[in-house]
Order: sequence, then structure tokens, then C-alpha cells
Amino acid sequence: MVEALHNAGVVVTGAGGGIGAALARRFAAEGARVVVNDLDADKAGAVAEEIGGTAVPGDASAVVDAARDALGGTVDVYCANAGLGSAGTEAAGEDVWARAWDVNVMAHVRAAHALLPGWLERGNGRFVSTVSAAGLLTMIGAAPYSVTKHGAYAFAEWLSLTYRHRGVKVHAICPQGVRTDMLSATGTAGDLVLKPTAIEPQDVADALLKGMEEDRFLILPHPEVAAYYQARAAEPDRWLAGMNHLQQKWEATR
Repeated sequence: MVEALHNAGVVVTGAGGGIGAALARRFAAEGARVVVNDLDADKAGAVAEEIGGTAVPGDASAVVDAARDALGGTVDVYCANAGLGSAGTEAAGEDVWARAWDVNVMAHVRAAHALLPGWLERGNGRFVSTVSAAGLLTMIGAAPYSVTKHGAYAFAEWLSLTYRHRGVKVHAICPQGVRTDMLSATGTAGDLVLKPTAIEPQDVADALLKGMEEDRFLILPHPEVAAYYQARAAEPDRWLAGMNHLQQKWEATR
């Protein structure tokens, strides 16, 4: 149990299903008061009812004020979990790129902008960013997703280095495949790269709670991602050649 979570006010965006719902359930089990946010009001309401939380449906980019009110004025933990798994190449439409950037990056920026004044004033607060291993590595067939998840990771990293001495804790969760609707939507690329080692959403929630307990920034539900990340940094050309081989393998199945 993470003692700091007992009676804490927690917000989870994109919590109508998948990883978000698993996070909401786990926080509630730890004794937190949980706001469940999702664009789908029915799904948000169902999860909130299940865990004894409060549903605050709507756009994750503008949920902070309503969530704070629902929690009695204070948000202790904010989980920027809502995301888009946008596929496509450089030729994806401008609207696809813009929406991916807005949801996967700017929603995090807006939430931090709304939360930080209060957190800095009282000297504590916790920001959890659901990134993806794609934010550390990449994902074939999904340029908008890969690029914006790199942005989400960079923003979480920046928050941590800028405010950790002022009591703000930041965690970046970077799983590979997770058995959710988003994984199902990745099609043959996901079948090739992600499904063989896919884990359950609850596994991600467990990894987050362990990482919070150990006060770690980077949380890897798939531990092998650490070695991939090291290889990418140490020998980028070799790593890119390996990823290109994977790209060619995928192209041959299409």
C-alpha cells in the first residue's frame, strides 16, 4: 500500500476503460477518492459507480477545474492517461497530426498549467503521465502516435527536472502492448510488435503503484524496454537497422 494515497484526491483521464479504468480501480483500492474522466459519459459513470468514485466526463484538456471541485478543492494526484493511438505516415492528414498532438501532449501541458500553482504553493503534488514505450523507442506504422508520445515523455521529463526540488513528483509510465481496445486497433503492426508480449491493464496499474512507492520517474511495466532504450542510445544506427528490418517484415505481411 502507498500510504500517501489514503484519502488522496486522484484524477484519472481516459478512465472509461483500459489502462485508465485499471488505474482508477487501483487508486480506489488504496483508499483514494477518485475522479473518473472520459469523453464517454456512460463509461465514466459505470467505472465511477463500480469504485465509489465521481464521474466527471468531458475533454481531458479542460477537466481540472471540475475535478478539483468534485474533490473538495484539492487534486493530489493527476493521471494524464487519455491518449490517441493515431496510425499513419508523414502523409497522415493535418487533422490527424493536430488531434494527436492536442490529446497526447497539449492535454498534459494544460493540466500541469492548471495544477502547478496550487502544488507549488503547498509544496506537493503528483503528476502521472501515461506515455508508452513508443515515447522512448518508436512504433512502426504510427508516425503521429510515436512523435507525440515522444513529446509526452519529454514534457514529463521537463516537469520532473524543473519542479522536483519543490515537492512535485512526476512519473512516466511506458508500457509496450497492453490488452485494450487501443491495441486491437493497431491491426497487423500491433499483431507483429505488441501482441506477443502484451500484458493486462491491471499489470500497468501494479507497476505504477510500485514505482510510486519507490519514488521512480520512469516506470516500465515491460522491463525489457530498458535494454531497448539503452541500445537505441548507444548504437542508434544498429537499432534503426533492426527497426527497419521489422518494418520490412511488416510490409511483407500487408
